[in-house]
Amino acid sequence: MRAISEGVLGAVLAALVVLGTGTAAGAADGRGGEAVGVETVVAEAVGRGAVGRGAVGVEAVGGEADLAHHGHVSLWGGRVGVWLVTENHGPSDVADATVRLAFSAPMAGGQVLPPGCLWSSARVVSCRTGALPDGGAAGELALDLRAAGLPQELTVEVSTAWRAGGPDGNPVNDRHRVLVLATGDPYVF
Repeated sequence: MRAISEGVLGAVLAALVVLGTGTAAGAADGRGGEAVGVETVVAEAVGRGAVGRGAVGVEAVGGEADLAHHGHVSLWGGRVGVWLVTENHGPSDVADATVRLAFSAPMAGGQVLPPGCLWSSARVVSCRTGALPDGGAAGELALDLRAAGLPQELTVEVSTAWRAGGPDGNPVNDRHRVLVLATGDPYVF
């Protein structure tokens, strides 16, 4: 993999996230074999402009669009349940976006995720939302995960990792940090 140029690798991994085909956590980054999370490589590809110019088959939709993530998280007996809906409050459409869920405790290996989601690391799941028209919402994302141990609490950070299109004038409603106690209760964000 070291022979693959940094730009090509970034575009390929960005395409994997956009298409939702998945990859193993810790892909090599083309800089000497160092392992990095997929979201790091995708963010670098976006920063270089690889996404949005057709490099991975997605054209950016211009104009501002306000994305928002809402849902709840529960923790019980070493299991973590996440229910999430992503909405676009407009005024423009979004061709695609990726929501990032980062857990303070590692999750058990070998778990299968829903289509459009992938493991970025043992603590991070990235999921594609699909197209979000102005005033529209993605279908509910439901994750039932096993933690590597039996945590009494954990923190879940929900954020937009990537989005096609213009700026988000209200990024506060798409970034949440939720402390979840092992009570089985839903902690709403």
